[in-house]
Amino acid sequence: MLSRTSDGGAGTGAGGGHGGGSTRGKPVGSGGGGEPSGAGGGIVGWYMSCLEANPLLTKSLTCALLNALGDIFCQLFIEKSSSIDVKRTGTFTFMGMFLVGPTLHFWYSALNKLVPARGATGAVLQLLLDQGVFAPLFLATFISVLFTIDGKPHMIKPKLQQDLFETVKVNWVLWIPAQYFNFRFVPPNLQVLVANVVALVWNTYMSFQSHKAIEPAVAK
Repeated sequence: MLSRTSDGGAGTGAGGGHGGGSTRGKPVGSGGGGEPSGAGGGIVGWYMSCLEANPLLTKSLTCALLNALGDIFCQLFIEKSSSIDVKRTGTFTFMGMFLVGPTLHFWYSALNKLVPARGATGAVLQLLLDQGVFAPLFLATFISVLFTIDGKPHMIKPKLQQDLFETVKVNWVLWIPAQYFNFRFVPPNLQVLVANVVALVWNTYMSFQSHKAIEPAVAK
């Protein structure tokens, strides 16, 4: 998520929802005065340690897992499929690992440097850049790459014409309030957990939207 971290966080677009690094001079997973926070032990503590030690790899693996789970949830609970399309889930997982994770890692790292201001002003400026500029471009890229991998590059243009604006609007409805809440009210060492919950919901939607059939009138 867009946390005040040295290497940024994540939480927009397909597969978004990870964060990491160390807070301004204070280790992730520790509260004020150097005392361990409530998220400092167990699985959460281990995950935060992984983010600290290997942020890019950890975020990429997180996005891969969230993409896989989102696609599986979509197939089983939204599309009501009797079995899982393993190839489709594999493609979505690949996208999370090699496109979503690295892109969001470097984007949020750059964004935190571009907008170093704290408080409400910084959060609003980050939201404007993240949701007004980055999100539409990244969602278009995600859909384009997905269709290229699936061997349907000729369908990219009609797919974007049909679904891109709707996808961006849903992204705004979900991520803008989630991001602002995370920026302003969630402790930095817990932002990753909040973001990942939202990301799982988002990835389920993105799987459905990405695989929705193109209307014949648009495909012409």
